[in-house]
Amino acid sequence: MYITCLDVEGVLVPEIWIAFAEASGIPELKKTTRDEPDYDKLMRWRLGILKEHGLGLKEIQATIEKIDPLPGAKEFLDELRTFSQVILISDTFTEFAAPLMKKLGYPTLFCNSLEVADDGEITGFKMRVEQSKLTTVKALQSIGFETIASGDSYNDLGMIQASKAGFLFRSTDKIKADYPQIPAYETYEELLGAIKKAMDEK
Repeated sequence: MYITCLDVEGVLVPEIWIAFAEASGIPELKKTTRDEPDYDKLMRWRLGILKEHGLGLKEIQATIEKIDPLPGAKEFLDELRTFSQVILISDTFTEFAAPLMKKLGYPTLFCNSLEVADDGEITGFKMRVEQSKLTTVKALQSIGFETIASGDSYNDLGMIQASKAGFLFRSTDKIKADYPQIPAYETYEELLGAIKKAMDEK
């Protein structure tokens, strides 16, 4: 039995931190897991910048409310769910993701949570497990699922490489060049076709 595991930001929705960097006028917040492989280091750096500028959860959520899924993402997800179980696995946070999940038709999402003070300051974050994407894929395999995985960033490589089939989607030239053995696609139609083909190869 197959289950498809998808990254969220960059694959189905725009990068939240890039959108917030543009909305807040703080260009350094555009750095993502495409640029920094160490997610813990990246998040601590982001929280430092938010504190410095006096920004909290409310401001980020106001930006997220205005973000729409990438063109064709909901249709892709709807089509994929007609022939495969699907779980979205993201290093984002429940407090960020809720409005976007509504726009995607409430798919199943495994992500993390923020620690927020009474005044709305984001004081920390709680990761569900270490290396959440790879750990989740291995856990699914341990209960009898064959996994297929796709994502765009460094933090997706573990789950992609550990799965029966794995694909890069709209990734960077550097990641594609560093991992030429991983098939890379740019359109939802191509990705759907690759997932279907992988499932047909029993």
